[in-house]
Amino acid sequence: MTSAGMTPDVLVSVGTDVHRFDRLMEWLEAWYAARPDRPVVLIQHGSSRPPAIPGATAFLGHDELNAAMAAAKVVVTHGGPASITEARRHGHRPVVVARDPGYDEHVDNHQMLFTARMAGLGLIRLCTTEEDLVEA
Repeated sequence: MTSAGMTPDVLVSVGTDVHRFDRLMEWLEAWYAARPDRPVVLIQHGSSRPPAIPGATAFLGHDELNAAMAAAKVVVTHGGPASITEARRHGHRPVVVARDPGYDEHVDNHQMLFTARMAGLGLIRLCTTEEDLVEA
């Protein structure tokens, strides 16, 4: 449970990078709008535009993020190695959307390379399209 008093069904974390990740925010909004059950979602959106989903916050402290990750049923994260490692440490096979420098979401393609390798090992569920994310 987080300090905001919510136990998330889904935790989304994009890390603390200064680059926006609005593509993921758009995908999440479409996914959430199509859900009739309205799951409890906690979204740490960082520098991205705040999504129009209840439970969005710019940043979470490390302890709060870890508590939410431990409690969540599903963890969605960017392709940061530390975020993926933390999710796995909490027993999750995270759903991952790598930041793409082609969309100015990062300075290079290290997340794309890292997540392709992790997905190949079956350690993450890599989503490269909005449809992948909805399915995951």
